[in-house]
Amino acid sequence: MRNERRLADGRVELVDTRRVEASPLYNRDLAPVPLAARTWSTYNYAALWVSMAHCIPTYMLASGLLASGMSWAQALVTILLGNTIVLVPILLNSHPGTKYGIPFPVFARAAYGTLGSNVPALMRALVACGWFGIQAWIGGEALHTFFRTIVPGWPTLLGAGFGGHTTTEWVSFLLFWGINVYIIYRGMDLLRAVENWAAPFVLVMTAVLLWWAITRANGLGPLLSQPGKFHSFAEFWPVFVPSLTAMIGFWATLSLNMPDFTRFGRSQREQIVGQVVALPTTMSVFAAMGVMITSATAIIYGQAIWDPVQLVGRFTSPLVVAIAMFTVVVATVAVNIAANVVSPANDFANAFPRAISFKTGGLITGLLGIAIQPWKLLADPSGYIYTWLLGYSGGLGSIAGVLVADYWLVRRRELRLEDLYLADGAYRGWNARAIAATALGCALAWGGLVVPALKPLYDYAWFVGFFVAGAAHFAFARLGSVGELAVSRVGDS
Repeated sequence: MRNERRLADGRVELVDTRRVEASPLYNRDLAPVPLAARTWSTYNYAALWVSMAHCIPTYMLASGLLASGMSWAQALVTILLGNTIVLVPILLNSHPGTKYGIPFPVFARAAYGTLGSNVPALMRALVACGWFGIQAWIGGEALHTFFRTIVPGWPTLLGAGFGGHTTTEWVSFLLFWGINVYIIYRGMDLLRAVENWAAPFVLVMTAVLLWWAITRANGLGPLLSQPGKFHSFAEFWPVFVPSLTAMIGFWATLSLNMPDFTRFGRSQREQIVGQVVALPTTMSVFAAMGVMITSATAIIYGQAIWDPVQLVGRFTSPLVVAIAMFTVVVATVAVNIAANVVSPANDFANAFPRAISFKTGGLITGLLGIAIQPWKLLADPSGYIYTWLLGYSGGLGSIAGVLVADYWLVRRRELRLEDLYLADGAYRGWNARAIAATALGCALAWGGLVVPALKPLYDYAWFVGFFVAGAAHFAFARLGSVGELAVSRVGDS
């Protein structure tokens, strides 16, 4: 190893960073975290997942499955299974973060090359921009509902608006968007302080809403007796498969960029235990609350209301609405920046390390979040689950397959840390094999959108992308090694 120090537990750091710091591929946000600064414990990783899972999209995810025709039991099994499956690539790609102290885009340089890493990084960043926009629209709805309770005539105060939304809805959206950007520019200390109490506060308030729902629906019995629309396996399966893939797609983003967080880990054991304990359980519990509340709305109002902001908007007490909307705003701000800004800011910085800082990357994320038009994605459950989540899962699954195959099978967990930051190092340029494998995985995962014969593969988009791209990358690497060995032997003879 060159200029690197390894501890007994396998963690690695650079001894002398002068050469690396002079490289055009380096900036402070992308630098490997020194061993002394890797202080995150099991609790920190568990708390991270709790804070990210206790959000409105998680609630809407479960409720959306009910709206698609599932029973409460079918919805919860689908969510639990999906989160258990996606935990596997999350843990596999978390390992290099803790071992080498590197963020996701730098880790991707090993498989894709120092220039090629911009392909997976920017693909991941664009998805994060979409999520940023979705969370900002939800937060804007909360502000709009809050203003409606305290300002007479608020919905029509500034005119009819456009695009199916009033002017005040657009103003509320842009106001919430501005709050997010302001916090980005003020730094992460304020956000960290909010997150410490935001997650439990959201959980308590959701529990209160659940209590109200159970009371109004006359107990749990009527909620749990609500049947699904599917009366046979043949009817259920075509909905279950894309729904499961969408559940995996929900955290497919984090299955790539968890090194952004595990780079601060004290040990592999602590980051693994924290994630295993928190992710499936937290998602399932919070989703179960969403399932039961949505089931209750079908009894109380005669229709399933899957958006909690719309549900609270039906309440008449200004105080109740204000507290509920404050809960939504706090949760959404905390989750949005933690889950949807850290990664794309690093990803955009990876493309232009000397020109784009974390703050600039955060602003780019916010602007693209508007351009993606999140209000259309959230217009109905099918658009949110089967267009947005299912659609991007194929691309991110392909990237995850390449990263896992490259790190665990091709390189056997051994990277040259210094070379990840050097333009003329071992990972310089583009790795055409990784790009080709990713393209092959994406082609088969998305092919059903244009080729009718491949439509069944689209329902399995994440699985198809992950296994096809991973297998292709491993095969290409083995063939390349054989070819290089043959050329070497010819040259020696």
